[in-house]
Amino acid sequence: MYVCGGVIPELSGRNVRLRAMAAADAPALLGIWSHSEVAPWLDGPPLSSVEDAEALIALLTEWAAEEESLRWSILGPDGDVIGSCGYNHWQLEGAYRGEIGFELSPAAMRRGYMREALELMLEFGFRSMGLNRIEAICIPDNLRAQRLLTGLGFRQEGLLRQYRHTASGYQDVQMYSLLQGEAGAGRRT
Repeated sequence: MYVCGGVIPELSGRNVRLRAMAAADAPALLGIWSHSEVAPWLDGPPLSSVEDAEALIALLTEWAAEEESLRWSILGPDGDVIGSCGYNHWQLEGAYRGEIGFELSPAAMRRGYMREALELMLEFGFRSMGLNRIEAICIPDNLRAQRLLTGLGFRQEGLLRQYRHTASGYQDVQMYSLLQGEAGAGRRT
């Protein structure tokens, strides 16, 4: 079973390309991660400078080398960085499951780019990583993410009460999952 062997594979679709994050992506990713329409949904400290974004990219790259996490920059049709997505963590032996995370520039929303990026990522998870279950944790108010997940075939399993602690206190989240046998259920025909 192939995970990544410390190398982040490039995945290409019709309109988007997923590739390893690079320090040069920091300005674009900072703009996305700190955007008022994106930042409230992220589980992480707020970023306030390009240096903060570069440090996060370096950390994510280190985790990928250690096979702790796997994160891609999403490139749009023009080759510009429009978001990121990846596996926050996974467990093979004994579970064969992984948890995903994703975010997209508001300027690139409503064009199907994130759906295509997630389809590439899900296929990689099921086929190359050998996952049986892929999970996504979603803040209950994030209706856009919920629609995307259910459109891809994910099922909501329930509410995890006070699952995370944030600067504003404890936060409930909803658990979604997609099983390998269900993969492709939400794909467009």
